[in-house]
Amino acid sequence: MIASSGVTTTRTTFTLDESLAEQARRLGVNISAAAREGVSAAVRSALACSDRAAYERQPEKEDTFWAEAESWGEE
Repeated sequence: MIASSGVTTTRTTFTLDESLAEQARRLGVNISAAAREGVSAAVRSALACSDRAAYERQPEKEDTFWAEAESWGEE
């Protein structure tokens, strides 16, 4: 693992279409940074789907306690 800016990272390997890799090199695209951004976006999307599925399995219900609770502050 490599420490970078206080963040622990791990090295991984993936395959990339050869022509796409060549285009990226020719255009100066940082493949590692692009991969990190892509994985980050995929994780955010998967988390959102997971949260949505959890909500659909057990949706929120109205909590009548709070509607009937009395204020404890100054009146």
